Amino acid sequence: MAFTAFSRPAIVAFAALVITGCTVEGLGESERVVAPILTTEQAFDEFTYARPTEARVTHVALDLALDFEAMKVEGTATLDIQAAEGATEIVLDSNGLVIGGVTDGNGNALDFTIGEADAENAEKGEPITVQLGELTGPELQQIVITYASGPEAAALQWLDPEQTEGGEHPFVFSQGQAILNRTWIPTQDSPGIRQTWEARITAPEPLTVVMSGISRGDPETVDGAEGLRVFEFVMDNSVPPYLVAIAAGNIEFAELGPRSGVWAEPEMIAAAEQELGDTEELIDAGIDLFGEYRWGRYDMIILPPAFPYGGMENPVMTFLTPTFIAGDRSNNGLVAHELAHSWSGNLTTYASWRDGWLNEGVTSYIENRITEAVYGELRAEQEYTLSYASLVEAVEEAGTDAPTTAMRTPAGTSPFDTVGPAIYDKGTVFLRTVENIVGREEFDAWLTQWFDSHAFQPVTSEMLLADMRANLIGDNAELEEALMLDEWVYGTGIPANALAPDPEAFADADAAAAAYAADGTLPDTDSWGEWTAASQRRFLETLPDELGDEQLAALNDTLGLSESGNNEVLFLWLEAAMRNSYDPAVPQAEEFLARVGRNKFVAPLFRAMWGTGAWGQPKASALYATTRGGYHSYTRGNVDEIVGYQAQGE
Repeated sequence: MAFTAFSRPAIVAFAALVITGCTVEGLGESERVVAPILTTEQAFDEFTYARPTEARVTHVALDLALDFEAMKVEGTATLDIQAAEGATEIVLDSNGLVIGGVTDGNGNALDFTIGEADAENAEKGEPITVQLGELTGPELQQIVITYASGPEAAALQWLDPEQTEGGEHPFVFSQGQAILNRTWIPTQDSPGIRQTWEARITAPEPLTVVMSGISRGDPETVDGAEGLRVFEFVMDNSVPPYLVAIAAGNIEFAELGPRSGVWAEPEMIAAAEQELGDTEELIDAGIDLFGEYRWGRYDMIILPPAFPYGGMENPVMTFLTPTFIAGDRSNNGLVAHELAHSWSGNLTTYASWRDGWLNEGVTSYIENRITEAVYGELRAEQEYTLSYASLVEAVEEAGTDAPTTAMRTPAGTSPFDTVGPAIYDKGTVFLRTVENIVGREEFDAWLTQWFDSHAFQPVTSEMLLADMRANLIGDNAELEEALMLDEWVYGTGIPANALAPDPEAFADADAAAAAYAADGTLPDTDSWGEWTAASQRRFLETLPDELGDEQLAALNDTLGLSESGNNEVLFLWLEAAMRNSYDPAVPQAEEFLARVGRNKFVAPLFRAMWGTGAWGQPKASALYATTRGGYHSYTRGNVDEIVGYQAQGE
C-alpha cells in the first residue's frame, strides 16, 4: 500500500533558532510555538546524534500502517526542519529503522547515509545524515522519509491475542522513554529538541488506535482496502520526542467526566472506570495548586499486563498498568503522579537525561500534594514517609558518597538508569524541605510561575536553581544558607536539613512491626483489614530479611497476604517468600510472573529467586524461558542481567 506525505500550507520562517522560541503559522487557524534549543553545558545530550543548533526538527507528520503479521510500522515521516545559515545536512536518530528513501517536500531525492552504531552505547542506535541540497538557510523546510521499523523495534510491543485480556485480537503499544522512539520514528530523539506532531495511522478492523495527541474525529474506512480504517491525531503543543505514543487493540471508551475518560479492553473497562472515578477531582486539585491544565483532555488507557511501567505520562493519553487496579483506589497515587507530569516533565522537560529529577522528583512532589488535596493529609504523609524511607535505604546501600545518590546523575549514565530513589524520592524530599523552610504559600507561588515561565520548553538544573534564587530567595542570605540548594542537587547522600516525615504517620504499622520483631506477635486479621494499603506496605517492608517457613506460613494465614487484591501488597509478600525459599508460594509467584510484565515487580522477584542459589536459580531459569517473550524489552533487559540470559547463538 502506498502512503503519501501530508499536504499542508507553507510554513513561515522564523529567525531565532537557538536562543528563543517563537510562533510559526501554517496549520489553519492554529499556531505552533517552536521551543528554544538550549546550548549550555548542562543541556548537552550525549545520547543523540543530532546537532540541533545546525539543523533541527520542529514538526513530525507520520503516515503509517500497522502490520501485525510482520510486527512493524511502515510508511512515511514528513519532517519540518530548520537549518542555520550555511548548514548542509541534518542528522537524525535511528535504531534499526529500514530506510527506503528520502526526498524533499517536492519529491526530489535527497542523499542520505546511515552511519555506524556507537560501539560503546548500542542503545544509542545509528545516525541518519541527510544532505539538504537546496534546502539551506533559516527557512523551515520539509524532508520526507519512507521507512519501516525493524523487526526488533524496542519501543513497540506486539502482543498475540492470547497475551491480551480478551484473547481474540492482537494488541500493540509503544514505550518511547527514554530513547526508544528512534526504533519506530526517524527524528531527533532528544528531550531538549521539542517537536509538534501529527499522525495518520492505518489499522485493521476491529482494532481501535489511540495516541498521545488529540483525535481528529472518527476513523474512516480505506477506499479499496476492505477491513482497514484510518485514525488521525494532532499535537500542537511542542513535546519531547519520547512522548509520542501509540496503542492499538480491541478497546472501548468510558467517559469519566467532561475532560477525562479511559480506554481498556471490554473485559476490563468496568473495573477501570470504577478505579478511576476520582480523575476529575485529581485534575481540579492540580489546577488549584499549580495553574492551568494546558493539554485539553486527560484520557488514559489500561494496557495489557506486558506494559513494563506503572504508568507513562504521554500527553492526553496516560498509559497505565492494570496492576494498579485494586478495587478501592488505594493505588491511585499512580494516577496522581502521571497527571502531575502535565506540569513537570511534559510542560517543562529536562533538556538532558542527567536532570531526571526535574521530571520525576518534581512530579513526585506534586503527586503528593494532589494526593493530600483529594485523599487527605494522613494518606499523603504516609506516602511521603514511604518515599523518605526508600531514599534512606538507597543511600545506606550505596553509601553517602556514592555518585548515584546525586540528583543530577553522573555523565555517561544510561538514560534507562536515570530512575530510582535519587531521582524520584530525593527530589521529593528536597522540594518538601524547601516548602517547609520558605512556607507553602510562597513555595506554591514560585513553583507555579516556574511552570508558567518555562511552559513547553526544555530546562536544566542550573535554570531551576537560578530561578529559585531570583524569584524565591532573592537577597535573603540566611534563607540561601538554610536551603542548601547546591548540596541537594549536585551533592551525594541526604543533606542535613532534610524534612523528616511525621513519625506518627505509621503509628499502627510501626507498633506492629516492633511487636513482631520482639516476639513474633502479628496484627490480628480484623485490624490488618482496616489498615490503609500504605500501612500494610510499611509493615511488610520492615519485615526481617530472613524468615523461616513457620513464620511465613503464619504471616500468610493471619494476614491473608496471598489473597490480597492490591498488587503492591501481593508483590511484597511474594518477594519475602521467594528470598526465603518458601516452596508453598512458588506456584503463585510463577502465576504472577506469567501474567505481569511490570518491571517494578518482575525484576525484584527474579532477583529474589536467583539470590537463593540452588533453590531458586533452576526455578527462575525455567520460568523465565517461558515468560521472557511476553515481557517488554526494558523488563527483559533487566531480568536478562539478573539471570545471565543469553539468546541462542550468542
